[in-house]
Amino acid sequence: MTIQRMDNVGIVVGDLDAAVAFFTELGMELEGRAPIEGSWAGRVVGLDGMRCEIAMMRIPGAPGRLELAQYHAPEAITPEPATTPANTLGLHRVMFAVDDIEDTLARLRPHGAELVGEVMRFEDSYLLCYLRGPSGIIVGLAEQLS
Repeated sequence: MTIQRMDNVGIVVGDLDAAVAFFTELGMELEGRAPIEGSWAGRVVGLDGMRCEIAMMRIPGAPGRLELAQYHAPEAITPEPATTPANTLGLHRVMFAVDDIEDTLARLRPHGAELVGEVMRFEDSYLLCYLRGPSGIIVGLAEQLS
C-alpha cells in the first residue's frame, strides 16, 4: 500500500476569522467552514465532548490545503512558552512559494505577521523568511530568484 496524496495540514488557531483573513491575504481561498462535533469526532481526536469549527483553505489551481480549527470544547491549550522557537519538537512551519516576498510581507503585516528572523538570500536561488502568523503559526515564504 502506498500513499495516494497529502490531503491537508491541520492547524489549531485561537481566532478562526483572523486566521482565515491572514491566509486569504496570502492568496488562499476559503473552500468552506463547518462545525465539527459529536461522539465520532471526539473519538477520532481523543477528546471527550469535542466541539470545534473548521475552515478549509486551498491554494487556487494547485494541490494543497490547510484545515484551520478553532476548538470551543475542550478549550485549546496554549504551549509554554507561548511563542515557541523554530526548533520545538513536532512543530516547524508551513512553507509557501510566493512571487514577491516583500509585497507578501507588506500585505500580511496588518494581519499580525511578524518576521521570526530576517529575509535572507540562499545563493542565487531564493529569498527566504519565516514569519509568525495568527496563533503563533510559523509560515515560511520562498521567492525564487531565477
